[in-house]
Amino acid sequence: MIHNPTRQIVLDTETTGMNQEGNNHYEGHKIIEIGAVEVINRRLTGNHFHVYINPERLIDQEAFKVHGISDEFVKDKPIFKNIAHDFIKFIDGAELVIHNASFDVGFMDYEFRLCGLDFKTADHCLVTDTLSMARRLFPGKRNNLDVLCERYQIDNSHRTLHGALLDAEILAEVYLAMTGGQTTLSFSSEDNNLSSSEPNAIKRVERNGVPLKVIKATEDELFEHEAVLKKIDKKCGGALWNSLQ
Repeated sequence: MIHNPTRQIVLDTETTGMNQEGNNHYEGHKIIEIGAVEVINRRLTGNHFHVYINPERLIDQEAFKVHGISDEFVKDKPIFKNIAHDFIKFIDGAELVIHNASFDVGFMDYEFRLCGLDFKTADHCLVTDTLSMARRLFPGKRNNLDVLCERYQIDNSHRTLHGALLDAEILAEVYLAMTGGQTTLSFSSEDNNLSSSEPNAIKRVERNGVPLKVIKATEDELFEHEAVLKKIDKKCGGALWNSLQ
């Protein structure tokens, strides 16, 4: 399968239950809601996939307290098998952006197997786990979706219960904030004593108080860079940047 790196699907699911081990699908729990929004070139397109599903089993009370989806509400909804092909068509070849991806992907693959479909998510989609990303950025801190909204100053006041589509929309904003920075960057000085009278002073770039990650070249990369410059000098009789010095 050829992946489309510019097409991202930010996705969330709600389920009939959960356990402490995290292998919910092995206990017979099922997906009852899928919400997914499309992002192309770092912009929400308005294209989305949203469906409620009849799990053909009861919903645990603890899960109901989280998402508010009742047995009565889903009893007339389609079963997963009846929406599976449309869902696959929507996600196939895209990069999936999911918070705690192993949870949702595990459920999805379990449901595909129950339908007799030979579709393993990781074989057809790139999978990006925003929880793993957040843990690398903020080690030792809580990194659930509500905390990340607060950290990146994203309004989630309308999120009183978990809902797959709403959570996917919020996660899209969080992901763009975590990875982009160039849409609404704010700049702050690392040293309050620095002023505009010091144009050559080095300043730290931050977004909402979070320093942007600086990736430095390795020794091997610097060596390769120097080799390329020498090759250009030899071929062109002196590089442009040398003549400007």
